[in-house]
Amino acid sequence: MKKRDDRRSLRLVQWMVQAKDDRYAIIRSTPQCLHEFEVECRAHQTRQIPMIHSMTAFARCQAETDGLLLIWELRSVNHRFLEVQFRLPDTLRAIEHPLREILRKQIKRGKVDCTLRLEAQSLENNVTLNRPVLLQVLNALEQIRQDAPEIGPPNPMELLRWPGILGDSAGVDDNEAAISAIHDLFETTLIELIAHRQREGVGLSETIGKRLDEIDQIVQDVKLLVSSLGEQLLSKLKARVAELATRLDAERLEQEVVLLAQRADVTEELDRLIIHVAEARNNLASSGPQGRRLDFLAQELNREANTLGSKSAVAETSQKAVDLKVIIEQIREQVQNVE
Repeated sequence: MKKRDDRRSLRLVQWMVQAKDDRYAIIRSTPQCLHEFEVECRAHQTRQIPMIHSMTAFARCQAETDGLLLIWELRSVNHRFLEVQFRLPDTLRAIEHPLREILRKQIKRGKVDCTLRLEAQSLENNVTLNRPVLLQVLNALEQIRQDAPEIGPPNPMELLRWPGILGDSAGVDDNEAAISAIHDLFETTLIELIAHRQREGVGLSETIGKRLDEIDQIVQDVKLLVSSLGEQLLSKLKARVAELATRLDAERLEQEVVLLAQRADVTEELDRLIIHVAEARNNLASSGPQGRRLDFLAQELNREANTLGSKSAVAETSQKAVDLKVIIEQIREQVQNVE
């Protein structure tokens, strides 16, 4: 019965984290409230607001079982793909695969380091020497010294660092209760890691959203500038003709202005910038990994900004193109950390 309640508690914590409700900590500390909050949590889950997740996070949980203190630490940083590394005691390597599969179902991108530490709570069990392994290592060293006499005796501290010499996890590998506790604690720590990634994602979304607003403003400013571009080009040409003190056919002058205006036309670039910004906002509001999509859109935004700068016919639009590239570079820096 207790194990079933623990599983319900774990599911409830998951729902509350997904619903962005910090009350899950209270529920975990008061199991008698599980039934009262379960319906509310399901309602939160159905109206969950999608959001991006950061790839940078840290979580640490600990629990005590059978005289052992279990400590899980999970760290994640940005990475192009999903890379998971487990640091477990040698006697517990068998549980790595199922834990890895649990993590893969929850996290899609990032480099995740998972470390499990076991600390004995009673002094008499603090250090357990694995004599069979120690004798095997000593026999191997003795054979090496026979072939290479110049090698000195082994360092005792180096021997203690050899995997399996100190059996601090002795008895855990065949202890079902301890293995179950390790699994449950890992899932709890993973939930906290995902919650941290989600909170970081909220900040990233707000930062990127502000930069997208700035791009929208620049696009509107450039539209105002290019709306009178024809008149500006005509006045410039007339001024140059006046400096040369020559007469030019009015029709010919208008044709030159039309050609220059066509070359400096940035309507398509501005339209594509608006489309890319709208798509980026759609990705920020979508669930699931969006980092690669946002990175691609940042590249496309940068391409349009380059074209806008190359087509610029007046100093004001050139400056706007530079400002646009600065903002896009800031977006690209933030996007590198989006899952």
